[in-house]
Amino acid sequence: MLKKFLLPAAVAVMALGTVAQARAVEVSISCGAVGAELNICKSGAEAWAAKTGNTVKVVSTPNSTTERLALYQQLLAAHAGDIDVFQIDVIWPGILGQYFIDLKKYSKGAEKAHFKAIVENNTVGGRLVAMPWFTDAGVLYYRKDLLEKYGLSVPATWRELTADAQKIQDGERAAGNKKFWGFVFQGKAYEGLTCDALEWVDSYGGGDIVNAKGDITINNPKAVEALTMAASWPGKIAPEGVLNYAEEEARGVFQSGNAAFMRNWPYAWALGNSADSPVKGKIAVAALPKGGVNGKNTGTLGGWQLAVSKYSKHQAAAADLVMYLTSRAEQKRRAIERSYNPTIVSLYEDPEVLAAVPFFGSLRATFANAVARPSRVTGAKYNRVSSAFWNAVHDVLTGRATAKASLARLDGNLKRIKRGKW
Repeated sequence: MLKKFLLPAAVAVMALGTVAQARAVEVSISCGAVGAELNICKSGAEAWAAKTGNTVKVVSTPNSTTERLALYQQLLAAHAGDIDVFQIDVIWPGILGQYFIDLKKYSKGAEKAHFKAIVENNTVGGRLVAMPWFTDAGVLYYRKDLLEKYGLSVPATWRELTADAQKIQDGERAAGNKKFWGFVFQGKAYEGLTCDALEWVDSYGGGDIVNAKGDITINNPKAVEALTMAASWPGKIAPEGVLNYAEEEARGVFQSGNAAFMRNWPYAWALGNSADSPVKGKIAVAALPKGGVNGKNTGTLGGWQLAVSKYSKHQAAAADLVMYLTSRAEQKRRAIERSYNPTIVSLYEDPEVLAAVPFFGSLRATFANAVARPSRVTGAKYNRVSSAFWNAVHDVLTGRATAKASLARLDGNLKRIKRGKW
């Protein structure tokens, strides 16, 4: 069933340990491939294999979270045993939790070292269905050399960012770089746009689509103001193509030196400062802008967890792999090498981690207090809620509808999805 998703080079990784092969098992793990994600997942899994004497099969899954969830639902609903360890989004425990084992049997209390809110997010019906692996929140990347060149400071509001992006774009194009843009982000109609748009709306004080009580709140003047602002970007300070950008497309433009600002996740830091990056040493990270003087800095909560399928034939070994990959040592390695945010609280005070990724310290509050998508309150209906939201936002960005009209229509769609209770 998964043949087309298997990496050519990701056949079983033979263990280097001395455990008798008769006792060894093969464990398969799904890994994302955004940025350096696949390689660092594979190296961690190989280290576990070498330590335990087992073998590991790494399964590459779609980068799109929407496509990946659909694949997971198909596999799990069929009780397929193709994947033992699933990498799942922070918004999926409520959707997929019924298919995963309770990891408390294997964790020995290790979850107590992780961010409490994420552990609670991963606990469904009293069962720890996933262990936190790395967390995320949207952040603003900017070219510190260009801000200095044009006498600008880090924009405090979205309106300031719009003006600054235009000024730098005009200047760089006048200097000869006709491909230069002011701002890139995730504008494609997919889960990533839900994340970006929720940040815009929340920063203006427009709420979080559906509140903790289950009330639909998105159709309000502050949300209209936020989306109207965002609709002014494509074709002006952002390329028209941004309407089809996911994370990697935005990173490609920014890292090539052709954008002043970028909204993305922390993973882009290590790649932007890699040896072959044209912007190495020229970039910095800040909290995303406020919606206005009365707004707030906000970032959407992201991050990924590891879960073990209840259809796995090797649950104990799979759980051991999960505990290894989510351990303090492994999370520290991933933070230093590839700027993946730890979920273990103490690592945000680790000198080696802070030396490698300085903004982990300065933006700790952003990561700890990120705005959550309404996945817990909407439960199994979250996918439909998010899809309705991102399509409504995309209609605004493309000019097919005004923010006011699109949000009014979205309000009706969400009420139909809810039908009394989530």
